[in-house]
Amino acid sequence: MQALKYPARKLRLTQAKTPPSGRVLDQLDHLVVVIPPKFSQRAWRDLPAQRLLKRAAKRSLGDASIGARLDNARATGLTLVRAPAADSTFNTLSQARKWTVAALADNPTTIGIYCAGFDAARTCELHDAALAACHAAALQLPQFKSKPPEQASLKQVKLFGNETRLDPRPTQAAAAGNNLARWLAALPPNALTASSYRALVSDLCAQHSLDYEFMSEAKLAKLGAGAFLAVSQGNPRRDAGIARIRYRPPGTKRAKAGPQVALVGKGILFDTGGTNLKPFKGMLDMHADMQGSGVALGTIIAMAELKVPYTAEAWLAITENRLAADSYKSQDVITAANGKTIQTIHTDAEGRMVLADTLALASRTSPGMIIDFATLTGSCMHALGTRYSGVFSNRLAANNLLIEAGRRSGERVWPFPMDDDYDADLSSSVADIKQCSPSAYADHILAARFLSQFVDAEIPWIHVDMSAGDRDGGLGPVATKFTGFGVRLTLDLLHHDPKGPAGLAQCLKT
Repeated sequence: MQALKYPARKLRLTQAKTPPSGRVLDQLDHLVVVIPPKFSQRAWRDLPAQRLLKRAAKRSLGDASIGARLDNARATGLTLVRAPAADSTFNTLSQARKWTVAALADNPTTIGIYCAGFDAARTCELHDAALAACHAAALQLPQFKSKPPEQASLKQVKLFGNETRLDPRPTQAAAAGNNLARWLAALPPNALTASSYRALVSDLCAQHSLDYEFMSEAKLAKLGAGAFLAVSQGNPRRDAGIARIRYRPPGTKRAKAGPQVALVGKGILFDTGGTNLKPFKGMLDMHADMQGSGVALGTIIAMAELKVPYTAEAWLAITENRLAADSYKSQDVITAANGKTIQTIHTDAEGRMVLADTLALASRTSPGMIIDFATLTGSCMHALGTRYSGVFSNRLAANNLLIEAGRRSGERVWPFPMDDDYDADLSSSVADIKQCSPSAYADHILAARFLSQFVDAEIPWIHVDMSAGDRDGGLGPVATKFTGFGVRLTLDLLHHDPKGPAGLAQCLKT
């Protein structure tokens, strides 16, 4: 396969306080009109194409939209939808996804969004959700057909009817990071190899003025990263390793102090289960077991797009988990980078092995806090389904902060226990700790307890078990199976405190 090139697309955006006039309608391929459940007769008179809209609204809308076409020179497509006057961010984003899917069936180049009958704050929420959904829908996921399908032509979004101008930068940056994470997850495993991933990350870092370093297996051996190397030793090629990406605010020199936040991502490019081989259905989508690394990468690129005023790093643990004559085995005893010894129980618990060393190495840089992302356990999916992701922290104060960040961002999370008595299930008679328990009970909690052993206790740490990383039919503003879950959540979490991650870390330390 050819070298990977990410097809980044940026939509042009314009905003107007007034409704679209007849002249403006002639410039739109499609118009989405959003109205509240109760809409007065007087309000109808102020709408563009009000007769057509009012006639359409006499039919029951429910959650669905009603489509029509304007009688103008462009035959502009029209989608009329109802939205509640107030709702959760998640529901608003989900509604926007449905509107956008309906409108983009028309394959417009230019789409208008007009919200009528709402106050300024609610209009901003609806516009912001529509913008997120349009960016998600504009992404072209990887295609390898001999006759490629027709590409979406959306290039411009126009927002109408809000007296308060929306600041689109946070949503645009989050969408850029989310789209990259989704695109990577959708690549086939013979396209996204360790070598091609490394080359792509290097190119993206150059484009966004990020420092890039790759720690090869040879370097990791010198660093004592035996847990990572145990997983990678069964690979057919010696190209696995850990990518370290550094962001610093424009105009600042490299600081001697550690980054204010370190993002760590699991990048298992294909997971066979290793010696404890997965069954067919369990292995089918394991090319997407690298989603945590995609979210960490997408988030730091979003930070670079926003030019955030703090330092950050991303650590991507890039390898496969293959079956080979020299693959690691149950009952192997492995030494990790922080010196802890691990009794291997199940080779399909490889994610916590590569994260153990990556977290230990990230901890050495003394970051203000660490957040890791991983499609780590089926146990978390069994507990929550694929609508929420599980979160864990070594700071109890993080739980409510994470729930609120999930509500604000629309990427909902639920915290699980982290009590130290769970460690009894990981007690080993031959090593410092067991990799996992032979029992399947509470594996998501035990995985988090295991990982906590490789993070300096002085560093606030959050672990995101991405049970919502892929969901048939999409989630929130995203209409595709791979959701890129975590980018919006993390940016909201880091930026809600006026002092940014430093303020968040201080909250978690007290």
